[in-house]
Amino acid sequence: MVTATRPAAATAPSVVDLIGRTPLVRLRAFEPEAPGVELYAKLEWLNPGGSVKDRAARRIILEAERTGALGPGRVLLDSTSGNTGIAYAMIGAARGYPVTLCVPGNASPERKRILRAYGVNVVYTNPLEGSDGAIREARRLAAADPRRYFYADQYNNDANWRAHEETTGPEIFADTRGRVTHFVAGLGTSGTFVGTGRRLRALKPSVRLVSVQPESPLHGLEGLKHMASAIVPGIYDPSLADENLGVSTEEAWRLVRRLAAEEGLLAGVSSGAALAGALRVARAAGRGVVVTIFPDGGDRYLSDPSWAEEAG
Repeated sequence: MVTATRPAAATAPSVVDLIGRTPLVRLRAFEPEAPGVELYAKLEWLNPGGSVKDRAARRIILEAERTGALGPGRVLLDSTSGNTGIAYAMIGAARGYPVTLCVPGNASPERKRILRAYGVNVVYTNPLEGSDGAIREARRLAAADPRRYFYADQYNNDANWRAHEETTGPEIFADTRGRVTHFVAGLGTSGTFVGTGRRLRALKPSVRLVSVQPESPLHGLEGLKHMASAIVPGIYDPSLADENLGVSTEEAWRLVRRLAAEEGLLAGVSSGAALAGALRVARAAGRGVVVTIFPDGGDRYLSDPSWAEEAG
């Protein structure tokens, strides 16, 4: 097993300093029977805010502070399906900023409760409009009162993908000792895939980059976008991926249940989608080291009835 470890120090200046350096775990139960392929997942729910979005939120906030776009008296505003909002809420609380978030009304109850616990002002938007409806409402609020809000705009903010270029990519490369041959990640804002992919390709030009997204516009993969039918993030680079794979909600949930039962990993549904893509890549590769990202944990989705369905 290859792992990344946190610093040995017993203290940190703040919760913000605990973000990153998440472990990489081998998924032996899911590796193809033919020898020669190793499959790993980076467990991003071990960030203090519980998801991969801690990385982007930290970079966005610190960059806004550096430029003066965010400071005392301003409210941090953005749209989110939940995880980035939780990261904003955590970091905002730690650094003294009020936070207003536009969130689709069908976000999981667990995510809603977490946001409430942080004291965030949440504006719920039409669930039928998904993340796009939340984006439109955040834009409306920002335009109506630009002096009050710092609009973080995670879908178009370069600090999003740069967070992964600076941290996630180098971590994966170091923890595989440069052996990584394939990188697979889901597309939401696309920051994780774009930033990590760019850094891995710079470090190892032969690495193969594979993106994953819902196979249709109507899906239950919270946090992921069907790019052909959605508002495409400005930071998305469609030329980066060597291959793009579509995954069904049913397949993702089936793998989530298997992860819990066979690897002891309680993962979120977007992790199931990432694993679906990684499995296809691993089966076709013949040889190599395939790495994927598990964005968050399953504890944020336990109210979903899909957990009650039989694994198959």
